[in-house]
Amino acid sequence: MSIRATTRVTGAAKNTITNLLVDLGGACSGYQAAAFYDLPCKTIQCDEIWSAICAYTKLVPSWLVGERTADDARVFIRDLASRLENRVQLTSDGLKLYVSAVEPAFAGDIDYAMLHKLYDQPDLADNERRYSPAICTGYEIRTINGTTSLAPVASSS
Repeated sequence: MSIRATTRVTGAAKNTITNLLVDLGGACSGYQAAAFYDLPCKTIQCDEIWSAICAYTKLVPSWLVGERTADDARVFIRDLASRLENRVQLTSDGLKLYVSAVEPAFAGDIDYAMLHKLYDQPDLADNERRYSPAICTGYEIRTINGTTSLAPVASSS
């Protein structure tokens, strides 16, 4: 629900709703920092919106609101590594910033691969093309460290 819709439903001021969201975000972040450690995740997927998700449990052990910079990549991956109990298979998208962030964070104790999706434009009339999403036609897997087996993971959706 948007902030504006929340103000209409609750009758509270926009600034009140915004302040509550900031407070709630801080509380959730504090809880995650205290409770999310020694996680038994085995397969983690990362993407450039700075989030990591366990492929099987759908737990989000780490996230970062930041920019697409090398510094933010290092902070994000270091935080992820600090929360995991054992060696994991990490798969990221094709963002090259991950390559230099993963090695120091995990000290080589990781199976890491990049999955680069290949896209093609849909075959539509010109006026429909700009509103249609690209079509994923395949992918390339690049093993960066260790051994990886990128078997499909069952989806709950």
